[in-house]
Amino acid sequence: MIKSVTDKLAQIRRDSEERIAKSKAEKLGEKYINPVKISISIEALEVLSEEAAKWAKLAVIEKKNQKIAVVAIDPSMPETEKAIKNLEAKGYEVGVFVVSLSGLRYVLDMYKYIGKEKEKITGKIQVEEKTKEVELNLNTILGLKEFLEKQELTGGNVGTIFEYILKSALDNRTSDIHLESTEDGANLRFRIDGSLNDVFSFSKEFYKFLIGRIKLLANLKLNVISEAQDGRFTIGFSNKNVEVRVAVAPAQFGEVAVMRLLDPDAVKADLKALGIRDDDLEIIKAELKRPNGIVLNTGPTGSGKTTTLYAFLQYKKSSEIKIITIEDPIEYMLSGMEQTQVDNESGYTFANGLKSLMRQDPDVILVGEIRDKETAEIAIQAALTGHLVFSTVHANSASGAIPRLLDLNVKPASLGPALNLIIGQRLVRRVCSECSIQTTVGDDMKNKINKFINNLPPRVNKENYKDIKIFETKGCAFCNNTGFKGRSAIYELLSITSEMENLILEQKGESEFFKYAKTKQMTTMQEDGILKVISGITTFEEVEEVTGVINWA
Repeated sequence: MIKSVTDKLAQIRRDSEERIAKSKAEKLGEKYINPVKISISIEALEVLSEEAAKWAKLAVIEKKNQKIAVVAIDPSMPETEKAIKNLEAKGYEVGVFVVSLSGLRYVLDMYKYIGKEKEKITGKIQVEEKTKEVELNLNTILGLKEFLEKQELTGGNVGTIFEYILKSALDNRTSDIHLESTEDGANLRFRIDGSLNDVFSFSKEFYKFLIGRIKLLANLKLNVISEAQDGRFTIGFSNKNVEVRVAVAPAQFGEVAVMRLLDPDAVKADLKALGIRDDDLEIIKAELKRPNGIVLNTGPTGSGKTTTLYAFLQYKKSSEIKIITIEDPIEYMLSGMEQTQVDNESGYTFANGLKSLMRQDPDVILVGEIRDKETAEIAIQAALTGHLVFSTVHANSASGAIPRLLDLNVKPASLGPALNLIIGQRLVRRVCSECSIQTTVGDDMKNKINKFINNLPPRVNKENYKDIKIFETKGCAFCNNTGFKGRSAIYELLSITSEMENLILEQKGESEFFKYAKTKQMTTMQEDGILKVISGITTFEEVEEVTGVINWA
């Protein structure tokens, strides 16, 4: 109750101070502003040094070319007037706003985010040299945790600490870094192989410095804490650049942040590296050789669809053809092709972008996702007019993609002839090569597996699965005690035949498409997963996690 009263009294004083400042602005014939409610540009703040700003009781809060906005307690004060004239002498067109004393102090407090190393913050940081001495300690989550526990975490070393975190995240093949504010501080977590791992807990004081550092690198507004912001920066290495997409949002106990690491080494854009069975690979290669049509990939977010389609593009890449992509966003830069990115603010949507790309005379087009009727219809027309189109659609299975497209009200008569192949995929974790243990397969399980293998379509080479190898996970430092290291995709392929086109014309449901696909020797994602289990790649639990309970009947 005392705290509540204190807060109310403080707010009353602030409100009174702002009213006085507003009244002063009116008497001086100037404009009033409350800086707490607006964005403060760090680039603008640097027009004046912190010492000069404090002396002049004035600060620059916005800069657009040679136009700047400054805030001051009283523009008629001699030192303030002198500072304004000096800025004008440098060619700046100065707009003046009156603020309260608390308002000016708030702006001057922003200088703490600049620091002595601000000149080095350009949206790209180099972490390689600085982290060599502790590189071995950063290769595991435990190593990073022990390293951080030994450090004095202050605002003075926040930049260095952040670089160690980034290096460790990359060494551990982290896809996303999560910073989650709590009542007492904040938690650091790494998403590795699709699962979140607790790493470390920071104090509330240090977390503020850390969030400030991230915002600076990503060119976000430092003083805006009640709105979501998105940005990006680059981690530079001698042999590659890693793009980092940053999303900061308000939460119950303060700001939270997620950083997506787009490591080019993490994308194995090669057909052989995808883990596709030989019989499925033959079908895919045959479809990729076709000059036109649509190849669709389905699955939830994070199921590896983009990686698979990038591998298809790499397979198709040739000096004799032109490949163009439209993505949201561009996740990885690929050589030998033109990549464009959706920009909704400027009107460059998937649909409009695809229309534009068609005028660039492409042979192969990648459309990041088919989300609406217009994009679907343009993609279909592109496929029917001699272009090979790759894209994704959100559906739970390959056979579920067709009803999804029909729900977008595309014409069934055009859809069937345009489609070549639909792929469904998921990601499963691979058992750790260092600590996994091969288990003895009981007679009951062996009978189930043998029956399963015998019932597989004739195109599957059953000889490859006679030597059953099933592993159980244990956990070690190499795999951060998870028992898994890396991931592999499991697939199902639905080829479009003339009979399938008839089913599309009749607008049948998902179950009808699935039944027909099974008569044409389709192996499901679950079946592909089971084959990867008995090949010693993953576990039954992993397969069931993404495909549901295994039906051995």
